[in-house]
Amino acid sequence: MDLTSIDNGRTGKGLLFVISSVSGGGKTTVIRELMEVFGDIRVSVSHTTREPRPGEVDGGDYHFVSWDRFKQMVDEGLFLEWAEVYGQYYGTFKNTIDSITSEGFDVLLDIDVQGAIQVKQKREDAILVFIVAPGDEEQERRLRNRGTESDQEIQVRLEAARRELAFIREYDYSVLNDNIKDAVDIFCSIIRTERCRIRKKGGNKTNEA
Repeated sequence: MDLTSIDNGRTGKGLLFVISSVSGGGKTTVIRELMEVFGDIRVSVSHTTREPRPGEVDGGDYHFVSWDRFKQMVDEGLFLEWAEVYGQYYGTFKNTIDSITSEGFDVLLDIDVQGAIQVKQKREDAILVFIVAPGDEEQERRLRNRGTESDQEIQVRLEAARRELAFIREYDYSVLNDNIKDAVDIFCSIIRTERCRIRKKGGNKTNEA
């Protein structure tokens, strides 16, 4: 085995981590903290038809597009996955993921359960991680503290969370986020474990003797 070609068990293409969570699960905070720990991880920026929230930047948080433009991209087959979430549409460009991983960088893909299942069906190498909120009361508190949803919208998200949790067995890992530091530490361990894996998901060996 050529040890000079190995960087902490990694060679060649980067890894694809798919991250999902119920609303208020705290995945945005977890991702931000992960980016502080790992300098060689990139976050895929999705396209969406929803309006920007206060402070969000086009091209940074999301690519904000019209429904007509989004539908055109769907028809052109540009998305690895796309889904309707709370009445708005979200999608991930295939070329974005391929470009990042082909350069040897790992990529974090922040998408909902619908999108994650699509990615799992199309990419056997995808590593799916679900961020779990500690309970309904804490989830509701976090949603209210965001100040971006009405009471009715919060209830819709809480009901959706119960449905989304039914898909948790489709994921490779679950991370309980009752303490942000602990959740980040666990996620860091997952990333390091996957980087050291000899045989990647999909049955391909990364390091040959």
